[in-house]
Amino acid sequence: MSLFRRPDYDSEITQFLTQLKQQKPGLEERQRQGRELLWDKQVDRTVWRDYRAAQVPQKPYVYQTDGK
Repeated sequence: MSLFRRPDYDSEITQFLTQLKQQKPGLEERQRQGRELLWDKQVDRTVWRDYRAAQVPQKPYVYQTDGK
């Protein structure tokens, strides 16, 4: 017996998620599709480099007027 062995424990959240995944087997696939829709995008590196090169550096104290 190991001193560091912890008893098998599932929190209420883990139990809920396990039960939810059993009730709705397609849930993870739908989550993956939603992520692909919003986050997993192909980035065109040349367009991104051109976008960065075209940016104008911002001056410090943007809201301060010259006072003239």
